[in-house]
Amino acid sequence: MKIGIMGFGVVGGGVGELIATNAESIKRRSGEEITVGKILDLRDFPDSQYKCFTKDFQVILNDPEIGVVAEVMGGTKPAYEFTKQLLEAGKSVVTSNKELVAKHGTELLKIAKDNNVNYLFEASVGGGIPIIRPLYTSLAANELTDIYGILNGTTNYILTQMIKEGETFENALKGAQENGYAEKDPTADIEGHDTCRKTAILASLAFGKFVDSDEIPCDGITKVTLEDVEYAAKFGAVIKLLGITSRAENGVYAMVCPAILDSSHPLAGIDDVFNGIMVRGEGLGDVMFYGRGAGALPTASAVLSDIIDTVKHKDKHIRLGWSEGQEGYLLDAKTLPSRFYVRLSKTEAAPETFAKKGYDVITLDGEKYKDEFAVVTPEMTGYEFDKLVSVDGELGGYNVLGKIRLVAE
Repeated sequence: MKIGIMGFGVVGGGVGELIATNAESIKRRSGEEITVGKILDLRDFPDSQYKCFTKDFQVILNDPEIGVVAEVMGGTKPAYEFTKQLLEAGKSVVTSNKELVAKHGTELLKIAKDNNVNYLFEASVGGGIPIIRPLYTSLAANELTDIYGILNGTTNYILTQMIKEGETFENALKGAQENGYAEKDPTADIEGHDTCRKTAILASLAFGKFVDSDEIPCDGITKVTLEDVEYAAKFGAVIKLLGITSRAENGVYAMVCPAILDSSHPLAGIDDVFNGIMVRGEGLGDVMFYGRGAGALPTASAVLSDIIDTVKHKDKHIRLGWSEGQEGYLLDAKTLPSRFYVRLSKTEAAPETFAKKGYDVITLDGEKYKDEFAVVTPEMTGYEFDKLVSVDGELGGYNVLGKIRLVAE
C-alpha cells in the first residue's frame, strides 16, 4: 500500500526514514509492502531520498493508490480540514497531532466510523510510549479509575535540571532550548498547554466521554523556583508537572499542575526528557508506561505502528474513541482534597505558630533562607486552600512566596 505524509519536519522525516530502513520488517508485520506515495510540504527537500514531494493537498486527496495518510503537520489549520476531507474520501489517517485530537477528535472519529476507515493517534500522547492502544485493548477489561502522567519532556527536563543541577528555571529553560528540547517560543510547554491536551485525550479515551482541554484547570511551571525545589527535597520529595484525571460516580476530574511527589512515588524518578504514565484500575492496580516522550524516531515509530495497524485492518473500522461530552461531566477539581505546600516570609510569620495548628513546618539552613520558611497544610479542598491564602484568610496577611499541591501515591 502507498501512504501519504503531510508534513516533513522532525516527525514526518522520521516516518520516512523508518519506512525506508525497516521495509522488510514492516512488510512482515503488516502483511504487505508499505511505500511512500506522496509527501505534502511547502518546503523543498532536494537532498531527501524521496522524490515524491508536492505542495498541493489535492494530489494526495485524489490519488486512488494512497490508502493511509500520516498527518504530522501540527496545529489545527489546515490539519483539521485536510484530515476531514481525507476521511470522507475513504482514506484512513494517523496522526501525532495532540492539539487536533484534543479539539476535534470526537468529530473526526465519527467521520472515520461513518466511512469505514480509521483515525488513529498513538503518537499524540507520550511520543514513542505505547499508551493509547493499551487503553482500548490490553486494559479494556479493567474499570480504570485514575491516570497520572508526566507528559511533557521539555518541562520534565527543566525540572530535572533544577532538582539535580541546582539550575534556576530561567537557566534550565535556556539549556533546554540550546539542546533542542524546547521551542524558541516554549509557551505551550512551560504553561502546561501541551500536557493539558494530552490529559484531555487520555481522560476521554479512558473514561469514554469527551473532555474539553479548554475546560481543564491548567497551571504550568513558570512559578516554580529553585527555593521550592530545595524545600521539597528537605522533606524527601520532588516537583513534577503532572496531568491528572480520575473517574467519579457522576463524571471525571482532570487537572494539570506542578505537583510535589514523595520520592517513593512511581513517577518521582522519571527524569530529563522521559515521560511516565501511571494507570490505575480496580482489578488492575497500578501499571506504569515509561519511555521517550518526544523526538523524531520515538514519535515516528508510534505513527508507523498506527500505519501498520491500519493496513492490517484496511477493510475494517477499528473501534476506538469516545462519545460526546455533556455539560457538567468534567467535575470541579477544586473540590478534591489535598495537602498544599506554602512558602512564607519569616518576617511576617512565625514557624511555631503554624506547628501548633497542625501544619508541617520546613526550614532550611543558610543565609539565603534566614527570613523564610515553608509549611505543608492539613488536607483541604482547593476552595479551602484559596480561602486560606486569600486577603481575608489565615495566610492573607502574610507574604506567600510560593504554593504547590501535594499528590499522594
